[in-house]
Amino acid sequence: MAWHDEMFELLEGMENPEKAAEMAAYMKNYFPFLGVQKPALEKVIRPYLKNASKEAEVDWEFVDICWGKEYREAQYIGTEYLYCIRKKLSKNDLDKIKRLVTIKPWWDVTDSLDEVVGYLVFTYPELKATMLTWAKDKSIWVRRIAIDHQLQRKEDTDAELLEKIIVLNLGTNEFFINKAIGWSLRDYSKVAPQWVSSFVTRYRDRLSALSIKEASKYL
Repeated sequence: MAWHDEMFELLEGMENPEKAAEMAAYMKNYFPFLGVQKPALEKVIRPYLKNASKEAEVDWEFVDICWGKEYREAQYIGTEYLYCIRKKLSKNDLDKIKRLVTIKPWWDVTDSLDEVVGYLVFTYPELKATMLTWAKDKSIWVRRIAIDHQLQRKEDTDAELLEKIIVLNLGTNEFFINKAIGWSLRDYSKVAPQWVSSFVTRYRDRLSALSIKEASKYL
């Protein structure tokens, strides 16, 4: 019996059809849910992920199992596991994460992987070039991570990289891209308001109204 079998059995035994319908509706009914809300989910999975994170190797088989299960909570468990073991990841794992982003994609799982990708890029600066490639990817979700992977990096934000990535994504009507641009600028404005203000001024004619609104929140 694998270490995660008991965990999944416990979760599946907590199925709540009423809550499942509400959670699925919030996600536009793109994915089915068990109906296990975040506090209860975290309470169940915490001891299992704590033990799993002590292992020397990353359990990619477990991650694949998470993405293979029908209910959305399983993908949440997968992203939480990757966050817990992020310091064990190597730069070669970035391609595996990209693959996950494109399987059952939506903003919830995509945004949960921002910090994992950000950690890898910060740890292996040579991956900045990969972020520029992701910024032009056909998948909006891969591009969204490229835009937002430096969230909460504060003074350690690579402003030049941020600008290049955003510029590669200007001129689109895609809501999730324009929202991500606004978020990345808003977050950086907390430590570099003058830089963000200058950026908005320079690119105002190419930034969407949504991006400008989000970027200007703290200016």
